Amino acid sequence: MEIGINIDRAKLLISETKLNLKSENIQLSDSRGRILSKGLASKVNDPRFDNSAMDGWAVKEADCKSNKNTVLKIIGSIQAGSREITSLHRGEACKITTGAPIPDGADAIVIVEDSKTEGENVIISGPARKTFIRKKGENLSKGNEALPKGSYMTAAAISLAATMGHDMVTVYKRPIIGIISTGDELVMPNSEIQDYQIYESNSFGISALVEKMGGKPIRYDLVTDSVDHLRKVLNSAAKECDLLITSGGVSMGDWDIVRKIMEEEGDIVFWKVKMRPGGPPLYGKWKNKPIFGLPGNPVSSHLVFLILVCPWFSYTYGIKETEMPNLGQKVRVKMNDEVRGAKDKICLRRIRIISGSNGLEATVHTHQGSGNIHSMVAHNGITLLPEDTSAKTGDIIDAFWFN
Repeated sequence: MEIGINIDRAKLLISETKLNLKSENIQLSDSRGRILSKGLASKVNDPRFDNSAMDGWAVKEADCKSNKNTVLKIIGSIQAGSREITSLHRGEACKITTGAPIPDGADAIVIVEDSKTEGENVIISGPARKTFIRKKGENLSKGNEALPKGSYMTAAAISLAATMGHDMVTVYKRPIIGIISTGDELVMPNSEIQDYQIYESNSFGISALVEKMGGKPIRYDLVTDSVDHLRKVLNSAAKECDLLITSGGVSMGDWDIVRKIMEEEGDIVFWKVKMRPGGPPLYGKWKNKPIFGLPGNPVSSHLVFLILVCPWFSYTYGIKETEMPNLGQKVRVKMNDEVRGAKDKICLRRIRIISGSNGLEATVHTHQGSGNIHSMVAHNGITLLPEDTSAKTGDIIDAFWFN
């Protein structure tokens, strides 16, 4: 077990025990937010054929070189889905709609606004543009793998897959994540509450984060400060889940039962990371299943998820941390408030990031206590202050901007 390591070392250790996910075939219509485990190659050229990008007239560019109005004979019209393709000769024009195939012999398009019809002729008063013709295969060539393995299926990716001719995709199965909150002081929201109790919130927030990262959360009943009770729930979760996440009980107190049971019966890879807030997390295995022990303070649990659990998902999917799904992006911001750093630890102060006239700017709007989950709502990012470093007003620092 390694104790008190930096974030980079923790992420390296996590990457060495990543999960090997299985795959499944699903309908394209059900694939939003899923990760491709097999790349998709186009079954067709896109466009399938040369076609018009505008409503107007298919012409020969050479016929429209004159700056004066050009009179061309109308030989017909063609629309999207037309099966018969007209042939065009010098001095002729064919009316055309967006998406319609280009007539043989035409090499340019005049938009309808630059024309006027008179009987069997059209008078062209504007330029004929070759760039208004979409060329066959200019977007995709048949066999081109436009969506590689590891692609996150956004609305645009789903549309692209359909364009390529796919109605089924092969994706990673959603990892099942067991979420276990511990502590005698916890009761469920809307329950009768005593003066010494608090409403449990971490499992709800962590579940939402798991879903955002493409996982399937299972929330287990609250665990009291009992090693026997915790062992029973951990054993059950290890049979059902791919990863376990506990909340609370990882620090140095007498009732920090997650740390105790992991020391005695589990396999701890590391404990404590040089970050504030969120310093006492642990990572290891329980019954050969990876397990993260997150702190009980809600801000700490969220930030440890961001800093350590999100990379676990990326490693598992075989993608970079900067690729979707993720919870945000690293940016540079100018501080409009002072923020204090932390001794020997990277400091994650909550900040509100806005786009100013000279770039991104950041301010502080609530106190920074690790128990103040409101600070995660009032702000939309965190500082990434290096060890023993504070930021003054006007300083430009690294930050993480939440999605």
